[in-house]
Amino acid sequence: MDWRQVVAANLRRIRRERGFSQETLAYEADVNRTYISKLEKGATWVGLEVLVKISKVLHAEPADFLERPTRRAAKKA
Repeated sequence: MDWRQVVAANLRRIRRERGFSQETLAYEADVNRTYISKLEKGATWVGLEVLVKISKVLHAEPADFLERPTRRAAKKA
């Protein structure tokens, strides 16, 4: 998994867990909403400064966005 995809998956998950829309997160972090969208798609690299802004708004550690997701066990029928 590409690091952009790791950040994207974690950003989407954490943002949703905290109940933020992309628009609200962008406003609170003082970044463009389309940039948040691109980050969540894994279409662009996140800068450290922006990652810290997003982390503060979401009350998360910057390192939380770099954790590789664990594979879920397949459901048994």
